[in-house]
Parts: sequence; C-alpha cells; structure tokens
Amino acid sequence: MNPQPSFDAAGRAYQQTRIAHWDALARRRDTWHGQGGWYHRRLHEIFRFLVGPSQRVLEIGCGAGGLLSTLQPSKGVGVDFSAEAIQRGRASHPELEFIHADAHDLSALKGPFDFIILSDTINDLWDVQRVFEQVCPLCTPRTRLILNFHSHLWGLPLAILQRLGLASPNLDQNWLTREDISGMLHLAGFEAIRFTREVLWPLPLGGFADRFLVRFWPFSELALANFVIARPAPQPAPPPKVSVIVPARNESGNVQAIFERTPQMGRETELVFVEGHSSDDTYAAIEREMAVHPEIPAQLHRQTGIGKADAVRLGYDKATGDVLMILDADLTVPPEDLPRFYDALVSGKGEFINGVRLVYPMEKEAMRGLNFLGNKFFSLAFSWLLGQSVKDTLCGTKVLWREDYQKIAANRAYFGDFDPFGDFDLIFGAAKLNLKIVDLPIRYRERTYGSTNISRWKHGLLLLRMVAFAARRIKFV
Repeated sequence: MNPQPSFDAAGRAYQQTRIAHWDALARRRDTWHGQGGWYHRRLHEIFRFLVGPSQRVLEIGCGAGGLLSTLQPSKGVGVDFSAEAIQRGRASHPELEFIHADAHDLSALKGPFDFIILSDTINDLWDVQRVFEQVCPLCTPRTRLILNFHSHLWGLPLAILQRLGLASPNLDQNWLTREDISGMLHLAGFEAIRFTREVLWPLPLGGFADRFLVRFWPFSELALANFVIARPAPQPAPPPKVSVIVPARNESGNVQAIFERTPQMGRETELVFVEGHSSDDTYAAIEREMAVHPEIPAQLHRQTGIGKADAVRLGYDKATGDVLMILDADLTVPPEDLPRFYDALVSGKGEFINGVRLVYPMEKEAMRGLNFLGNKFFSLAFSWLLGQSVKDTLCGTKVLWREDYQKIAANRAYFGDFDPFGDFDLIFGAAKLNLKIVDLPIRYRERTYGSTNISRWKHGLLLLRMVAFAARRIKFV
C-alpha cells in the first residue's frame, strides 16, 4: 500500500520528515534501546488489562509490533508509515499482519476490529481528527478505540532525557489535552467513555508509584500518560425483544401488579419469573396470573441455588430477549419506569443502565437512614474505583444487552463468584468490558408487601469486601 494520502505542501513536508525520522529510529533500535523499557512494559500491562486475548485488534502506529504481539489477538493488524519498522515487525512477529500505510488514509484496510489502538501516536499526527475519521468505517458498535498520549507537563523532562540519549528522540509534538481529544473524537463520530492517568515513574522501582500513587491526587496530575477509551457514536437500530427478569421470593402479594403494570417495550416483552424457595404461595400466584394473562409472554422457573445473583443468572439463561432487564418483585422500583431504561439503552445513550435511588427524596419507609448513608459512601467509592459514575450499586434495576451479558459471564472468573446480590458481578463486568455506564435516577418506593431480604450489617461488610476486591482487580492493576 502506498502511504501517501493527499496533503497540501506543508502536510507532505511534515509527513516526509517524520517518515525519515522513524525509519532512522527503527534502524537505530537494532543496537540501541535507551531507558524506555520500563515505560513500555507498564504500557503493555495496562493494555493487557483493557484488551483481552483472542480479539480482533488494529494498532495504528505499531512500530515493530511489540505491543500488538503481547495482546495475543485472534487477528492482529499493525499499520505504520515507517517501512523500516514494518520490515522488522514482519520478521519478529510472523503471526501478525503488518501494513505499510499512513494513518491518514486507511481506505484499503478491511475491518471490522474489536479494538483499535493508537499508543503514543496522536502527538505525532498532522491531522488527528482525520485519523479518527479514517478509523470509523473499521468499527462495529461494540468496538473500543484506546488512545494513550503524553502529558504536556512531561515536555521538558522528556526533552532532557532525549538530549542525554536515554529516551527516543522526537520531533516537535502536538501537546494535546484530554478536552482537545474528546472534542476531536466527537467531531469524528466517537464518544469518549473513560479517561485515566497512568505511569508516574517510568524508571526502575516504579511499581508502587505506577499502580497506587498515580491513582490519587495530586500524584495523578503528574502522570506521564493520558489514556482515553472511546466508542463509536450510537446509531439507530430496529426495536429489540425485551426480557424482564423478576427474581421473586416471598412476593405473592405483588405478582398480580407485576403482570398488570409492566409495560410492553420493543417488538415484544416477556416476563421471566424465577421463584426462590418462598415460604408463601409465590410460585402458585405466578402460575395463576400466567393463566389469567395468556396474552403476556411469560416463563416461570424454580430456583435450585440460593441468593438473588443465582436467580438472576437463571433468568438470564432462560430469557429469549435481546435486552435484559431486572425488576425486583418488591416493586420498590415501579414497573412503569422500565421504558426509561429501555430508551436509554436502545437509543445508545448507554450500554449498561444502572438505576439510582439516591437522587430523589424517598418515601418515608423506603430505605433506613444507615442504609442510605452506606449507599452514599459506596457510590462514591465505586465511582472512583471504576472511573465512571455509579451512584447506586445496589439498586435492583439494571439493563443491558444480552450479548454484553454473555461477555460478562464468560469473563466471570476474573472477578470470582462470591457476590450474592449479582449487582457487582454486572457492574464490575461492565467496567472491565469498557461499557458506557449510565446512571438513571428513579423514585424509590416503600414496600407494599413482605419485608426486605437485605441484612444491614452482614451485607454492609460484604460491600466493604467488594470495595477492596474492586480496588485490587480494577483500580490498582
């Protein structure tokens, strides 16, 4: 492929100068490696966390393919305008495909890809927005674009290291802010999901600083690398089928209202009841209402395990819809609110819609005072840990696409299986998949039948355990 997209004279001169520079650097690296190894090893760790193995991965500005190779893609394609770098990549990593092309013209590439990476590339581009636009046709709605670029604060230290021969020399750079990148992504048809700051000490003995200190202010402001995760802007889709999962234990008095009040959404809405060892006649009540309402698609299953998480997973396995919703049978979240969750998901405003009970004033007996304060604390903790707003971790109503749930379930071993609620299994999984999480405020109601199954102290301690677990498996990696 000819790496010569159309530019004006200034653009052509800019690109030719950089091609010559990176060709020379590729040759130099045959015998010289500088002191950047620790920095690149840390980048590889971060990318391995963000990109699971066996994915379709495109890296733009791949160099000799070191990063791309560590990700173990099912299909790995590297693009670079340096012929010298491409030659060395093909020799070192024959399992990957290397394409000699300029990032400003990717028209000959064949997608789609699950992940597209620009690592330490955008600071060297002539036209960043144009490159983002070139990437768009290579995406699916689930593709994630991952960028990392240097902070402007490191301009002088890097220049000093380069003069000392300890770091790779660079030509004049675009020193871009996160706001600059977010704006150009938006103009090119992408939406930024999450920003993080990484790598505080890109030298030996940097493990503690790079995993822990960089997560806290003011150290985070001094980080070398800015990371951005983005997704393609959502596009309209045909109406999907909806499955409303209703875990029900000792909720006989609410069953009739569930049938009467749950709205129809999408092209069809089914109710999937999972009855969990009730001491009242919940199972029989569901059977009666199914007979009274034959026009409503409904399933009924007996739970064999224990806990809400087990019940929800059984419901998900039995559901036939494209959209999966959870409706607690206590009706503290009104079924009439479900269309708002549906609209937020199907419109593309989010990919994981999380109900929030802590915004509007609650009915008098809806939540006890200590529970309310505990939920406020955990909302702040989990929002910080996950890098996206999660203002209410235990609201029972959560909505996501079936295909995303299947990916969460397939990756469940990463977090373990000790969550009796099921909320954290979904929230952690959504964060690990880099899904766009959206908080949706609802008015939380008092129970009209039965009593809560939540133990304040027992489950509060479990929440603290979840915070520690999320910190270890998501934040401090």
